[in-house]
Amino acid sequence: MLRNKKKIVVAGHICLDITPKFPANPNSNLSEILLPGKLVQMRDADVHTGGVVANTGLALNLFGADVNLIGKIGQDEFGKLILNILSSHMDTQHMLVANDTNTSYTIVLSPPGMDRTFLHNPGANDTFTFEDLTMEAIREATLFHFGYPPLMKRMYENDGEQLIRMFKTVKSLGVATSLDMAAVDPHSQAGTADWETILRRVLPYVDIFVPSVEELCFMIDRERYRDWQQRAGGRDIIEILSITGDVKPLADKLLEMGAQVMLLKCGALGLYYRAARQDIFIEISIPDLCVPQWAELERFEESYIPDRVVSATGAGDTSIAAFLYAMLHGYSLKQSLQLAAATGASCVTAFDPLSGLMTIEELLKKIDGGWKKQKV
Repeated sequence: MLRNKKKIVVAGHICLDITPKFPANPNSNLSEILLPGKLVQMRDADVHTGGVVANTGLALNLFGADVNLIGKIGQDEFGKLILNILSSHMDTQHMLVANDTNTSYTIVLSPPGMDRTFLHNPGANDTFTFEDLTMEAIREATLFHFGYPPLMKRMYENDGEQLIRMFKTVKSLGVATSLDMAAVDPHSQAGTADWETILRRVLPYVDIFVPSVEELCFMIDRERYRDWQQRAGGRDIIEILSITGDVKPLADKLLEMGAQVMLLKCGALGLYYRAARQDIFIEISIPDLCVPQWAELERFEESYIPDRVVSATGAGDTSIAAFLYAMLHGYSLKQSLQLAAATGASCVTAFDPLSGLMTIEELLKKIDGGWKKQKV
């Protein structure tokens, strides 16, 4: 099996995640905790980098990939902290430090037994444009991975003009491309964007599309998304989804929109893989990829049962890192999906996206040892 490092550029959204740790009290809900005038006794706060640049980029670095990061921050204290954290892991020469904007941050409220609430300031991410890319680094890459355009104003303005320009240019260089998305706040400017049009325009230049099913459904089938919400009745939407009845129709529509290869993140259920046709990987610029091992058109990979669940922050981003790493380094489709699912299960065992991760070798050992799976 090949082990030569492939150069990967991870670009897009980056922020500082601040996660206050709530005391264990599963009987409380957030509305009872955050009452006006109430003093809430907390535990320590976990402070770490967030966003696709940090989560996916640092995970790829941990797995052994040759990674360049391209993200935009400000000259404030949050920006300095982000650079310090990133620099402790890898080179940050292509990170952009702007003097006319502030660094993005997210306050993650994750009380025990409840889904997370995010208080997010997009900061410098809103000013990120095509011109902020370091093209010399991208030209040398095997893969260009970009994430979170719904949290980057210039990426969705004018029906995604900057996003389309970016992917069209990178694709013209003979570099493989992948795109991740993020949840859309329906009450924000991103919520008024025509995401179906944006995706129809950009997907012809995207080799590997890796959104979550919830954010995808909101973008391309709003009526179905409202149906999911009604059926869930306040529960996590993932709990009520059917792979064949709910997820597969979204993949069908993506194929009609021009998608080539997709990996749809289905939360605790697992990962849904779909390809447009069997020979698609012949056209994707990934050297040494064993095409026959990737000839399947459809596959669902159930998630592994985690040792414990502390926080789901970064689980999707790091699972995508494992999938992309495995694809680029000679693993089969089956192994790549297993590694992606296993990484998601290891990520949720810690508050931050990296502390719970295992190496590829450790993941394979645990998988081969009979790591039990969730049954869908």
